[in-house]
Amino acid sequence: MNQQQASGAFVELNHVVRDGMRTAPNLPEPAVSPYLTREASREIYAPGTEFTIDRISMVGGTGTYLDAPFHRYPDGADLTGVPLERTVDLPAIVIDVRDAKDAIGVEILEKHDVRGAAVLLYTGDAERFDTPAYTAAPRFLTRAAASWLIEQNVVLVGIDAANVDDTGDGQRPAHTLLLGAGVPIVENLTGLDLLPKTGARFTAVPLRVAGFGSIPVRAFARLP
Repeated sequence: MNQQQASGAFVELNHVVRDGMRTAPNLPEPAVSPYLTREASREIYAPGTEFTIDRISMVGGTGTYLDAPFHRYPDGADLTGVPLERTVDLPAIVIDVRDAKDAIGVEILEKHDVRGAAVLLYTGDAERFDTPAYTAAPRFLTRAAASWLIEQNVVLVGIDAANVDDTGDGQRPAHTLLLGAGVPIVENLTGLDLLPKTGARFTAVPLRVAGFGSIPVRAFARLP
């Protein structure tokens, strides 16, 4: 952890969403544009008063985002059904998995007491975010590791990589198991190197959008 971070300070853990930024392969880039420009608003309001109303077009998996069960299951809870108890002020356990060649297995996780916590997997991949190299040689959670996390009653799983799953496995076992157990997933985190291994409190609250399975979040942590 950066020793210059003050006790009790907040740490941003999300990437900034920008017009045209790179998202996952084969997904559209976000488009940010004005709906009502400041210039046009001058014709509506009193002299000296102006506003801008902006709009954004993007897929739910843009930037740092949360997956709800509906992302995987048609009868799973959508974003309106994700409890605040699973997204707000959670005890955070940061697990450094940078030495994992690819698969993050049980043997790496079981060294940590993750019961009732938000487990944040620190891969170091965030340094390559918004570049073609970001999705090259990714680390991922194994099926057995996802099952173990569920057995430990984890509240949420986050990762500073593009996907918690092996994207070469069409069954997507980590998503399938975690979301099936009601455990939200937060992908594309950043700044995990600024957190201690234990003691921080993690928050990543999604918008309440009906019929939606994923949405960007403002993820952050309070230092102990």
